[in-house]
Amino acid sequence: MACQIWHWGNESLHFLPEKALWREADRVLMVADLHLGKAEVFQANGVPMPSDGDSGTLNPLLDLCHTWQPKRLILLGDLIHGRLGLTKPLREVLRALPVLCGCELVLIGGNHDRDSWLEGLPQQPSQSLGDLWLSHIPETPPQPDQLNVCGHLHPVAAVQSRSDRLRLPCFAFDPKGPRLVIPAFGQLTGGHDCGERYQQWLVADDTIVPWLASFPNKRGRQTA
Repeated sequence: MACQIWHWGNESLHFLPEKALWREADRVLMVADLHLGKAEVFQANGVPMPSDGDSGTLNPLLDLCHTWQPKRLILLGDLIHGRLGLTKPLREVLRALPVLCGCELVLIGGNHDRDSWLEGLPQQPSQSLGDLWLSHIPETPPQPDQLNVCGHLHPVAAVQSRSDRLRLPCFAFDPKGPRLVIPAFGQLTGGHDCGERYQQWLVADDTIVPWLASFPNKRGRQTA
């Protein structure tokens, strides 16, 4: 799978087609918005959504860790979808997740994680990592030379031809933040058009495709 290496200041970051971010300097892997237990939350509210026990999200995460062998996995919030989805099997999986991933896990708490106790995964506040400011929701970094890396927005880009229109997950950079938003990792997560002020890199066919440069006054879209 082809990744895209992107430089910001002293940081060298790899955009992975598995919808994850890799920081080579200290072998840190970052993902956001897994929303585990989402199907069970819908079921508890009377919506008959089928569930695979989150294997469609967890198995790719384990494969990713086994491939890249990170020293630390940072979860940028919304690990779970809600308390109603915290079934006993899911709690057991979360308890074993550091062993399954083979590395230290850090959970930066998201809005969906709020008021949920996850054994062995205490929720941490936003924090610095080198020149990066890691958070769940978009934040203004405390230092002017820091880049905010976050999730929460589930960024997608609209790609259209004369007859078709697709919405593909993407990495999105807002120079006014400055902010890098990474795509949602979870299988059952939706997406929100990140807008044309963002520079975008599409996740498509197991590769990363540079797409839309950041032009605040640009009204047209690239077409395929």
